[in-house]
Amino acid sequence: MSTYAASIPVFVQMLNSLSAVLDKAEAHAAAKKIAPEVFPTSRLYPDMLPLTRQVQVACDFASKTTARLTQAEIPTTPDTETTIADLKARIAKAVAYVKGFKPEQFGGADTREVNFPVGPSATMTLKGEQYLHNYALPNFYFHVVTAYDILRHNGVEIGKRDFLGAA
Repeated sequence: MSTYAASIPVFVQMLNSLSAVLDKAEAHAAAKKIAPEVFPTSRLYPDMLPLTRQVQVACDFASKTTARLTQAEIPTTPDTETTIADLKARIAKAVAYVKGFKPEQFGGADTREVNFPVGPSATMTLKGEQYLHNYALPNFYFHVVTAYDILRHNGVEIGKRDFLGAA
């Protein structure tokens, strides 16, 4: 499987499903008369990141992984989202960004060395295939599923089909 096929369709499918889950969260909040700011600041546990940050990090993993694999400039996006509408806009921007790449831009990505941060003051280097499969995708999925779990924990009626989205 090509690096493009293993990354871009996955990012697009999961980010689109995350956006659809956020739609359900908005509808749930409206139906239950829950204040709009409750879900974006919700967490699974006090020492975990809130929903807003989970979505931001998922979007960043999709965009920055794509850039690293294609040797494009790493995009920067300020973390200013405070509402579900803001989060959906960030997701749409990330989807548009990754969809802008073509398969041929990933040529050689599987064997290319990829440098990336692993904390505030450390970096790591892996071959592209190892970076994608052993670091980037697991982190991406972690943040998408944690966002889903925060909403489910807070009563939004979503299930596995919602998480998976449309293939």
